[in-house]
Amino acid sequence: MGITWFNGEPKEIVVTLTETNLTINKPGAQFFETANQVMLGYDLDRQVLLIRPLSKDEVLRGDIPEHTRYNISVNSSYCRVSNKAFMLRISKVFDLNYLDKGSKFKAVWISNKNILEVSLKEVVV
Repeated sequence: MGITWFNGEPKEIVVTLTETNLTINKPGAQFFETANQVMLGYDLDRQVLLIRPLSKDEVLRGDIPEHTRYNISVNSSYCRVSNKAFMLRISKVFDLNYLDKGSKFKAVWISNKNILEVSLKEVVV
């Protein structure tokens, strides 16, 4: 009889939205470990929020306008982007009411586009 090693299911990427920031959990933070800044966007038709990490080289290259780049705080277990204006825009465009402790949404990493896509269709309970 052979040994079967336990291999836990990979944890889902969850992004928490509040009135002032968005926080990406540890499974999602791995894609931002080397990010110097990020670009933020959304697709109203598909009801998704988009977060694209930017390396230091991409930032220093100078072809991405400064007003489209935002700072990101990267920690060992999460990363956070604080931008009250963007969060207000998202709440209005998608008619979201953030919960007191934040509203959680599932996300997926799109590797060929280097983008984290957050689905705003359903709040994670």
